[in-house]
Amino acid sequence: MKRISFVFFLAFCTGGFLFAQQKNLPATWQAMLKRPDGKNIHFTFEEMKVNSKPIITIKNAKERIRVENITRAGDSLLIRMPVFESSFSIKTSPDKWEGTWTRGTSGKDLMMPFEAMRSSSRYPLVKGIAKRNVSGRWAVHFSSDNITAATSIAEFVQKGNTVTGTFLTPTGDYRFLEGVVTGDSLILSGFDGAHAVLFEGHIAGGKAITNGHYYSGVKFTEEWSAVKNAKATVKIDESAMYVRSGEQQLDFRFPDLDSNMVSLSDKRFNGKVTVVQLMGSWCPNCMDETAFLTEYYAKNKQRGVEMVALAYEYSTDFERSKNSLLKFKNRFYVNYPILITGVAISDTLRTEKTLPQVTRIKVFPSSIIIDKKGNIRKLDNGFVGPGTGKHYETYKAEFNKTMNTLLKE
Repeated sequence: MKRISFVFFLAFCTGGFLFAQQKNLPATWQAMLKRPDGKNIHFTFEEMKVNSKPIITIKNAKERIRVENITRAGDSLLIRMPVFESSFSIKTSPDKWEGTWTRGTSGKDLMMPFEAMRSSSRYPLVKGIAKRNVSGRWAVHFSSDNITAATSIAEFVQKGNTVTGTFLTPTGDYRFLEGVVTGDSLILSGFDGAHAVLFEGHIAGGKAITNGHYYSGVKFTEEWSAVKNAKATVKIDESAMYVRSGEQQLDFRFPDLDSNMVSLSDKRFNGKVTVVQLMGSWCPNCMDETAFLTEYYAKNKQRGVEMVALAYEYSTDFERSKNSLLKFKNRFYVNYPILITGVAISDTLRTEKTLPQVTRIKVFPSSIIIDKKGNIRKLDNGFVGPGTGKHYETYKAEFNKTMNTLLKE
């Protein structure tokens, strides 16, 4: 995605579970991630008990994130997210929860307050019912882009006052966003445990969105604007990766999660079409790609397909990286090797230290597809996830086409 944001989530309480316990039905809550500038990021979640265990489900449009690692001591709760280095410590009362989110980073842990209240609404209609409809494709320009022309797109579906959709940028997508149109204002947000984002904008005449602001995590803010354009496309040239002159094959050797050294010269990769995934356990888009690759590998391994992931983590500490990646591995049932490069994502020389055969790695996730002879055949930094709808289906079709071609050689 265009920005990595460092944010958090919410919790449950004993009193909050009373309704769910009575009828074994989920109770819906509205959570606010509280920024110092007052631009709070909203999302909703459901809580209920399953087999006497508390369960929380975060809701972003069609996405559902199930959270089960919840510990209670009196009126205090500790909630650990299922994938990322993200946890929540809160105090509870029947109708309001308050606490602190802690998020691991490459430096100091980040902390942010939150509140949650009983409500089925993500955002109130502060300006009344919708006066505009934003359904369709929009050409988007972010103020930090190197050129003045639009480089990204947004696609929205509006039903009444409710809007779902996402932004696709040269460095990835913003996954599942949900919000409202109230009057002539657009409000969209998303939270997945690793980042929380908020988009606001003024809908001008139904053909343009002006005075747009993007808020990410605790402090980050950026301006954006958009023009409705059914033929707009994402410009990915600035994020492209290439094979360096004179190079043809990758050469690396890193430990897996059990400290066994793995190299492309190992027998398991000989004569196989191999996908080398460049990822990190901190990366939400990597979560989507891992889910896709794991499913593909399970269905196609017997055809002569192999995969291996190279992880670039927040820290060079092996045990910390291992613990974070184990959550990833277990969550998505990954059956191919995940290797710890030992090079932090913040290292400006991460490419030179790990894959000097290619130009700078600008986007996570990215992948490198290698043919049966061990030659690099495709550098792919154009992954888009399930939150993009038909774009995701197009990506999968193109990936399958490339793999089928190489498998036939």
